Amino acid sequence: MRAQLALVPFIALLAGACTTVDALPDTRVGEAALRTSDGLPTGNVHLVQTGSTLSLVVAVVGIPAGEHGFHLHTTGSCTAPDFGSAGGHLNPDGRHHGSLAEGGKHLGDLPNLVVASNRTGSLVADLTGDASTLLPRIFDADGTAVVIHAGPDDYRSDPSGNAGARIACGVLNPSS
Repeated sequence: MRAQLALVPFIALLAGACTTVDALPDTRVGEAALRTSDGLPTGNVHLVQTGSTLSLVVAVVGIPAGEHGFHLHTTGSCTAPDFGSAGGHLNPDGRHHGSLAEGGKHLGDLPNLVVASNRTGSLVADLTGDASTLLPRIFDADGTAVVIHAGPDDYRSDPSGNAGARIACGVLNPSS
């Protein structure tokens, strides 16, 4: 029995050495302040890097309840009232739109943002690809905008997902 008890610390040490790292430190690499077409603040988006993975962490308030298309757009500009200055979806590889599209989604395709009846919502969305490739595409010369649409993305209609008007927009800026 003593021999078995003597093995407990060794087994615990061995088990600890064999576990994988569950939580790498997050580094905020970008951020956007979301505004409505009336110029009112409506939320924030943080671009976070964990290892080689980039994620968008979104928190909104004051957006109508329901599902809303949520995308990265090609130009870091959010001129109200229609935010058309943000351009189309960020699609540097020329893929079709939507996670249901053959060949997979493009970089600007993100999951729908679900907003509760109290008009608040949050989302964490991982971007497809390696941070070393994605960061130069996001923070290129003309920048990137984050756009929330009036309706849900259907994940298939090309090129935009049929999500309707743009109701909120923010320019992604590198964190300082």
